[in-house]
Amino acid sequence: MTARVLIVDDVPANLKLLDAKLTAEYFDVLKASSGPEALEIAKEQQPDIILLDVMMPGMDGFEVCRRLKDMPETEHIPVVMVTALDQPKDRVQGLESGADDFLTKPLNDLALFARVRSLVRLKMVTDELRMREATGQRIGALSAKGGDNFLMSEPGRILAIDDRPTSLKRITETLAGEHMVTVAETQDELMQLAQSGNFDLHIVSLTLQEYDGLRLCSQLRSLEATRQTPILVIVEDGDTGRLVRALDMGVNDYLVRPVERNELVARARSQLRRKRYQDYLRDKFQQGLELAITDGLTGLHNRRYMEGHLATLVTDAANTGKPVSLLIFDIDHFKPVNDTYGHAAGDAVLKQFADRIANNVRGVDLACRLGGEEFVVVMPDTDIEYATSVAERLRQCIAAKPFLLDDGGRELDVTVSIGIAVTSGPNDTVAKLMERADQGLYRAKRDGRNRVAAEAA
Repeated sequence: MTARVLIVDDVPANLKLLDAKLTAEYFDVLKASSGPEALEIAKEQQPDIILLDVMMPGMDGFEVCRRLKDMPETEHIPVVMVTALDQPKDRVQGLESGADDFLTKPLNDLALFARVRSLVRLKMVTDELRMREATGQRIGALSAKGGDNFLMSEPGRILAIDDRPTSLKRITETLAGEHMVTVAETQDELMQLAQSGNFDLHIVSLTLQEYDGLRLCSQLRSLEATRQTPILVIVEDGDTGRLVRALDMGVNDYLVRPVERNELVARARSQLRRKRYQDYLRDKFQQGLELAITDGLTGLHNRRYMEGHLATLVTDAANTGKPVSLLIFDIDHFKPVNDTYGHAAGDAVLKQFADRIANNVRGVDLACRLGGEEFVVVMPDTDIEYATSVAERLRQCIAAKPFLLDDGGRELDVTVSIGIAVTSGPNDTVAKLMERADQGLYRAKRDGRNRVAAEAA
C-alpha cells in the first residue's frame, strides 16, 4: 500500500533520512521544515498521513497538531508524532492534542511502516464515508452536521481480555470512571460477548498464556458483527514483530507494558471518537439511501424503488410462472380537497390513506406512492382472484371511516378507485403490466368511481 506522507522536521538531516526510508518503501513524500509550512502544505496537498516532529522552534509539534485538527480541511488526516521525548506525560500530551500515535526516536523502521500503513487504511475508510456524506449533502438528501460534541456524549462500552490480574485491574479501574467495561475470562467468552454486545472498543492482550492474542484479533476482524469495532492491543516493550503483525491485520492502536493510566485513557478516548464518527457517517449514508427511495410525505417507498422492485418480480415471474399482481389506486375527487380545505388538509388525507393501505396488506406486499394522489401495491405470488379480494377489502377500508383533516376535528369522506393487473407470461414487462393496471383504473373511474376493476380483457 502506497500513500502520500508529509514529514515535518526542522533538522535537514532528519528530513533527508526519513525521506530516503519512506521513498524506498514506495511512499510519496512531501517535506516541511516548520510548523507554519506544514500547515500550509497539509491544507493544499492533502497528504494521507503526517509524521510530525515535536521539538521545533516557534510553533512546536503539539501546537501544529492542534491546528491541523481544528481545520476542516485537515482534521481527518492521521498525525504521528515523532520525537526524542519518551515520558508518558509527553505521549499523553501528544494524544490529547489530536495525534493518532506517538513514536520515540530512534525509530524502528518495521514498526513505523506498519503504523503508517495501518493509519492510511483507516483514513481510506473514513474518506470514503466522508465522500458519501458530501454527495448526500450536495443532492439534498443529507443535512450538514452541526459539530461533533455528540461523539463523546455517552460512555463507551469496552470489552477487555487480559490474563494478568494486576494489569486487568488497572485497565478496568482506569476506564470505569468514563466507560462501561466488561471483562472476558476466556477466548470463547470474548467472541460470544463481542458478537452480541455491540461494543465500542475491544482491548486484547497479545501476551495471553492460554490463547493466541493475534488469532483473537484476526477472528474479531473477520466477523461481520465485530469487523468495524476498533481493537487496542497490549504488547510487551520490544516485541516489535508481534506488534507489526497486529497492525498489519487491522489492529487500530496499541499500548506497551507497563500500561500507563493516562495514556490508556487518551488512547481509548481517541478510538471511541473515531469509531463513533465513522458510525455517524455510515448512519447518515443509510439515511440518505432510505430518503432516496422513500416518499417524504407518506413514508411509503417511492416510484423509483417500486419500478426496480417490480422489474425483479416480473423477471422472476417469467422464470417461475408465479403470478405478480399490481394494484393502482387513485383517490376520487382529490383536487377539490386541496382547493376547498387547503394543502395541509390534502397532505393529512394522503398520510392517512397511506397508513390504511400499509396496515392492510401482507408483509411481502410493497405499498408505494406513485405521486400526487396515486398509489400502488405490488403483490408477489398472487393471482387475479386474490388480488381482487384484497383490492375490494382496501376499497371498503378507505370508504368505511372519514378522514381527519386537521386538529380542529374536521372530517371528510374519501373513496378510491382501483385498477388491477396480473403478469401474463414470459414476455410480460413492467411497462405492459402498468399499462394494463392503468386501463383497469380508467374503467373503474369511468364506471362511477369507488370501485375495483381488473385489466381489460
